[in-house]
Amino acid sequence: MSSSHDIDSADPLELFDSWLKQAQESEPNDPNAAALATSTPDGVPSVRIVLAKRIGEHRFCFFTNAESRKGIELAENPRAALCFHWKILRRQVRLEGKLSELEVNDVDEYFNSRSRASQIGAAVSDQSRILGSREELEERVREFSEQHPGEIPRPGFWRGFYLRAERIEFWLDGVNRLHDRFLFTRDGDRWQKARLYP
Repeated sequence: MSSSHDIDSADPLELFDSWLKQAQESEPNDPNAAALATSTPDGVPSVRIVLAKRIGEHRFCFFTNAESRKGIELAENPRAALCFHWKILRRQVRLEGKLSELEVNDVDEYFNSRSRASQIGAAVSDQSRILGSREELEERVREFSEQHPGEIPRPGFWRGFYLRAERIEFWLDGVNRLHDRFLFTRDGDRWQKARLYP
């Protein structure tokens, strides 16, 4: 059973880093996977799993096709929520805030760190749009690979975003659903901390 003593910290970003490190040691797959929720300007939501990265001082970064559904929603309404769930640790972290684009140099550096196959996949995908068949996708991969035998250029639509958290909630599983929940709310350069009912 988790204990509320696990979250005595007054700094939610340091606490997140600590929890993520524990998750990296315990979770079998993608401990940095998080559900990303976005919405249209009139409030129609959508959610999907992304891999959250740390780029420089930004902890909550992800990369996507800016012409995808999420990319379009972010352009129209640059606010989002993330939820990390670590099943083995029986913990969750929820974040809400504004999204901004990463600097081009950071995006290029990360794109160039990916495998060639992943770079090609990003380049040929019209993400979120109708695809006629699997064969069509594989043919696009083949043609693109032949056209680019060397370095793969980063597509202009492939961009990086980071969430500047305004609210961060830490959730620990408790017996009889008496969970521990602590909410950190940004107040300028400081954080206000409160315990929530489960």
